[in-house]
Amino acid sequence: MITKSIVIPCYNEQNAISEIVNKVDKNINESDEIIIVDDCSKDKTSEILKSLNLKNQNIKILTHTINQGKGAALQTAFNECKNEIILIQDADLEYDPEDYNNLLRPFLETDADVVYGSRFLGGAKYIRIHFFWHYIANKLLTFFCNVFANLNLTDMETGYKVFKKKALDGIKLEQKSFGIEPELTLKFSQKKLKFYEVPISYNGRSYEQGKKIGLKDAFVAVFCIIKYEIRNIF
Repeated sequence: MITKSIVIPCYNEQNAISEIVNKVDKNINESDEIIIVDDCSKDKTSEILKSLNLKNQNIKILTHTINQGKGAALQTAFNECKNEIILIQDADLEYDPEDYNNLLRPFLETDADVVYGSRFLGGAKYIRIHFFWHYIANKLLTFFCNVFANLNLTDMETGYKVFKKKALDGIKLEQKSFGIEPELTLKFSQKKLKFYEVPISYNGRSYEQGKKIGLKDAFVAVFCIIKYEIRNIF
């Protein structure tokens, strides 16, 4: 049986955090752990986290005293992970923990080191049609990343990134923001790790509902792709 560390970075997610953590709790085993990093939320997220009542007792809640970004929250969580597989779970309700079995199957049936959940492969239960320009930006960033990483991913920016804990060995992560997405991808590819993709469900939310990633993050992603590939060459 695979043991998993579910890492959940969160910031101002009072409307979603309780529901998503309970969904995670229902889709993991007793040997798994949940590591939540509250990135200095200004709403009631912290209070809600303190009141959680879960069946899984292997839960750790960490708090940043200064808001730093998704990348920083993930790095804090990675340092605490003890299990063989790390699964990133966004704190919003865009990604469904019921997809965990699909995400884990390549580790059980193949020699996978890294598995990405793709919103664009087809075969998922549902995909919410949302934000044309986000779709275009995702496709362009994925293409650009593929060129440098020599991969054929369909969804580099996916929130569902799952990998063996040892995949992080020898990697120094730097990005504190959403730049962590291309940074992880480039640095995993440079280690010649074996990537797989599986289809996932997706229920994208609007900015009014709390979506945080924006246009500036696309430029950060492009910068990171170039930066980490050039650094690898030289």
